[in-house]
Amino acid sequence: MKKLLAILALCVSFAAPLAQAAGHGVKWDEAPNLIHDKAALQNGAKLFVNYCLNCHSAKALRYNNLEKIGLTDTQIHDNLLFTGKKVGDLMTVAMHADDARVWFGTAPPDLSVMARAKAENLGAPGTDYIYTYLRSFYRDNSRPTGWNNLVFPNVGMPNPFWELQSPSIVTFTKVHLDADENGKPAWFKTVTQYDEKGYKHVLSNEKLPADYAGGPSEHHEVEYLNPGKQEEFDKNVADLTAFMGWMAEPDQVLRHRIGYVVMAFLFVFLFVCWRLNKAYWKHVK
Repeated sequence: MKKLLAILALCVSFAAPLAQAAGHGVKWDEAPNLIHDKAALQNGAKLFVNYCLNCHSAKALRYNNLEKIGLTDTQIHDNLLFTGKKVGDLMTVAMHADDARVWFGTAPPDLSVMARAKAENLGAPGTDYIYTYLRSFYRDNSRPTGWNNLVFPNVGMPNPFWELQSPSIVTFTKVHLDADENGKPAWFKTVTQYDEKGYKHVLSNEKLPADYAGGPSEHHEVEYLNPGKQEEFDKNVADLTAFMGWMAEPDQVLRHRIGYVVMAFLFVFLFVCWRLNKAYWKHVK
């Protein structure tokens, strides 16, 4: 039995990183756990309404659900309602899906349960994906929106937070198979860079030795030109991510509390059953 449990634990430990590696080429950053921080959730709600709710809906949530994170109806009405809706209305958008397909190539998805939808089996939670994705935009003038994303290459979504984050320089190093000057296949190491204005520069295109056997690879480096501004931006994205994690299951905190109570009850019940069993069988030899 112990050997079987050890094998299962080993499988789970290997499955988690493998699932994440299979899902995308960029390792997800771990999002701060702010689900119990009401101030962070309120700031996240403000950011969501101001920057996300213009294109993305959250149809599974009503504005008055935000009372669960400590907001009053008056605060919701005065600070988060800008389109004449009522506090009890669903969080929908006015943009028509057909118009969105023309502008962005596809209709922006509803974000109600995005944090749950992006969670990987036996891997990282969906909030890690959101936290990494929103902080991975970089300037790319070759794209229709002028932006690209490290987690979701060639994404159709523009960067809604471009004013909040630091300008950055992104350098890609790629080892790939290509034809040399004689038309024969050879391995090359190409280094390209996107500057803070989105212009692409090829820094080098070096042919590797004929005995190279490492295979293809690609990695990137990001240099933030204003680290202080980026640090503040990361905090805001952490708050927004926490809110989207809460939004995917607004009663999760209550569920956790009930779970602790149930587990405590079961432990007490187990003790009672054990003592009762001893009392029933104490005269049996």
